[in-house]
Amino acid sequence: MTFQSFLSNKIAVALVALGLLAAATTVVAAGNFNNDFDITWGDGRAKILNDGQLLTLSLDKTSGSGFRSKRQYLFGKIDMLLKLVPGNSAGTVTAYYLSSVGSAHDEIDFEFLGNLSGDPYILHTNVFTQGKGNREQQFYLWFDPTKDFHTYSILWNPQSIIFSVDGTPIREFKNLESKGIAFPKSQAMWIYSSLWNADDWATRGGLVKTDWTQAPFTASYRGFNDVQACVWSSGSSSCSSSSSSSGNNSWLSQSLDATGQQRLKWVQKNYMIYNYCADTKRFSQGFPPECSLS
Repeated sequence: MTFQSFLSNKIAVALVALGLLAAATTVVAAGNFNNDFDITWGDGRAKILNDGQLLTLSLDKTSGSGFRSKRQYLFGKIDMLLKLVPGNSAGTVTAYYLSSVGSAHDEIDFEFLGNLSGDPYILHTNVFTQGKGNREQQFYLWFDPTKDFHTYSILWNPQSIIFSVDGTPIREFKNLESKGIAFPKSQAMWIYSSLWNADDWATRGGLVKTDWTQAPFTASYRGFNDVQACVWSSGSSSCSSSSSSSGNNSWLSQSLDATGQQRLKWVQKNYMIYNYCADTKRFSQGFPPECSLS
């Protein structure tokens, strides 16, 4: 199936019915990449351009590239606009995620798995708690993510983690600590992103390899927004508990409303292509406990 036919089959009626186009968000308080991030690897393949308003990562046969936030966060609503590698991106992975450090780290992942020209990208998500992941959910997108910038957001508060695309929720990981399931709440995380070669697994399980004649591969970033986030520094948070109910920090108690739940169900019904909570072969002895509780 071509990407174009995939779009026409899936999107024609549902987008209008659910008003997803109206829900698409535009980041209005864009940061400056010079102030917000450090390029951490790539030997010049990562570039900050346009007076800090644009960042690009590139990958060639020698190396990929990546960056990391200057600040750590303990809860936040993080927005980033990305335009992914166009054309034949098979074998490449663009990763954009929050992570702490250490063997018992917490992590919240967006990973974009490249594909052959005309085939859709796969959006891979995962949540790690205390070093344990294996909570993968994968999606197709309802648009071509290489044609323009789109907003990818993580809302992480004490109640849940919500992954969103252009303001539309695609995944929710709830805090079920009362049921004995770990939740990321005590380890501050940095924001990372990288573009790298993973042709041993990324596209069709590694069957399709990276075509280096198409290199360099480039992904672009703009519109970073961490205004609604708790910066963690020297053991303290920029968000005080006394202000958590104020308008500026209302996101700290935000959850999906009825409309958000409807959109989430629509995405998962129409665009989810893998859910660890439905993989009976992988979990033949029983699903992880959160699968039956969430």
